[in-house]
Amino acid sequence: MIPPPPVDVCPVVMQELSGLTSDGKQFYAVSDSDNGTLRIQVLGRDCVVQRTITAPMDPFDVEDLAMAPDGTLWASDTGDNNKSRTTVALHKVSASGAVERFRLTYPDGKHDAEALFLDKSGTPYIVTKEPLGSALIYRPTAPLRADISVPLEQVARVSLPSTDTPGGPLEGNLDSRLVTGAASMADGSVIALRTYTEAYLYPVPDGDVVKALSGDPVRVPLPNEPQGEAIAFDPDGTLLSASEGAGTPIRAVAGAAALAQPPAPTTSSPPPAADEPQAAPATSSSWQNWPLALGLGGIVLVAALVIGLKMRRRA
Repeated sequence: MIPPPPVDVCPVVMQELSGLTSDGKQFYAVSDSDNGTLRIQVLGRDCVVQRTITAPMDPFDVEDLAMAPDGTLWASDTGDNNKSRTTVALHKVSASGAVERFRLTYPDGKHDAEALFLDKSGTPYIVTKEPLGSALIYRPTAPLRADISVPLEQVARVSLPSTDTPGGPLEGNLDSRLVTGAASMADGSVIALRTYTEAYLYPVPDGDVVKALSGDPVRVPLPNEPQGEAIAFDPDGTLLSASEGAGTPIRAVAGAAALAQPPAPTTSSPPPAADEPQAAPATSSSWQNWPLALGLGGIVLVAALVIGLKMRRRA
C-alpha cells in the first residue's frame, strides 16, 4: 500500500525544532538552541504556543523528545557533533517542570545521536546519526539512576537506502540515510525512524524491538522539508513530522501506523451445530470406501454380460 502524501497541519514559530511528540490534544516541541535552560513548548493543534514547560536544567544539545504512556516527557540530550562528550543524558520532565537527569555512556566511543524512542515497557532506545555505515541502536544495560552513569549496550544496527526524495540540507543523497529522529506508538506496536527526507515504519507485534528493527520497514516519503529532524505519532496512528526553520509546518500522514501493522489472520468458519449433518473426513485410503467400490464393480459386470449376450444373439 502506498502511503498518502503528508499534508500541512499548521506552521511552527520555533527556529530550530528538533523534537516533537503528541498526546492527541496538544503538540510538545523542543529546540536544540535553548542554551542554558531546558524548555518544552506546549502547542495547540493550531501550533500556537499555549505554555512553556521550563525545567531547571542546563542541557548540552537536546535533539529529540518522547512521551511515556503516563504523559512524562523524555528529552534526549544526546547531540554531539564534535564527538567531545564523555557522557550523554536523558531528562525526564513532568508537566510541572520537575526534572531528573540520567547520564549514560557508550561502550565503544563517542557518537552523535538525534533520535530517541521508548518501547512499550518505557525502556529508552538511542539511535545514532552515522555519516558512514549503519545507524546504531543503544539501550541502557541497567535501570537508570540519577546518581551514576549507566552504561549503554548496542542491540541493533539499521542501514537505510539512498533515495531521490527531495529535501534536507546536505549535498548528494546523504540526507536520505542519516537518522535524525525517532518515535513509537504509545503501545509500542510501531516504531518510526526518520531521515531528513523519509520515515521508516517498523511493526513490533510481539514487543521485540531488536527483532523488529531487523525486518523490512514501510517507507513514507517526507519530501521538501528543509531540515526534517522531528517525528511523532498521534494516538490514532497519524504520523507527524516537522523541520527546523521558523514558519515551517507540522505535517501529518493519516493512518500511517496501520501501514506497518501485519495483516489480520483469516478467520475460520464456525463449527457446525450439534444437530447439523457433518461431512465425513477425507481420507487417502481407498479401502475406506470398499462397499461402494464393490457395488459399482457389480453394476459394471452385469452391464458387460448383458451387452455380450445381445451381441451373440445378433451374430
